[in-house]
Amino acid sequence: MSVRTPAGRTTAALAAALTALLLVGCGQDDDPSVATPSAAPTSAAPPSATTAPTPTASATPSAAASTPAVDREITVTIAKRRVDPPTGRITVGKGELVRITVTSDASDELHVHGYDLGARLPAGTPGLVEFRADKTGLFEVETHETELVLFQLVVR
Repeated sequence: MSVRTPAGRTTAALAAALTALLLVGCGQDDDPSVATPSAAPTSAAPPSATTAPTPTASATPSAAASTPAVDREITVTIAKRRVDPPTGRITVGKGELVRITVTSDASDELHVHGYDLGARLPAGTPGLVEFRADKTGLFEVETHETELVLFQLVVR
């Protein structure tokens, strides 16, 4: 038989409360890279920039060989607040697997509006967002810190 002291109950209650706070988390509102999209798209920053592994994103060659082929690959570079290629519209078909890779000379965060996906952009290191374009419409792809519109994604 064990006897709990009031101090022991307080410590156990504090530990339980801390565990509950850690499980709930609060970063989803501010960090779109942790959002859960509706059709199982994935988003990932380079392995060195991620805070937690995701089961669907991997940098290992064997995992890359087993993933479906990307239908549309979009690569953007930002240098001295200039977007290359210049901002414009990119059209993809509904259902296509889209991969967006962005490299910036300044640390920032990539965000795909409408899909609520994002990736951290450490200076000089590519950030990656990959998803199935399952929603039709016009969606801005931008950076958060520098507020640059990289392009408008049209899904038809």
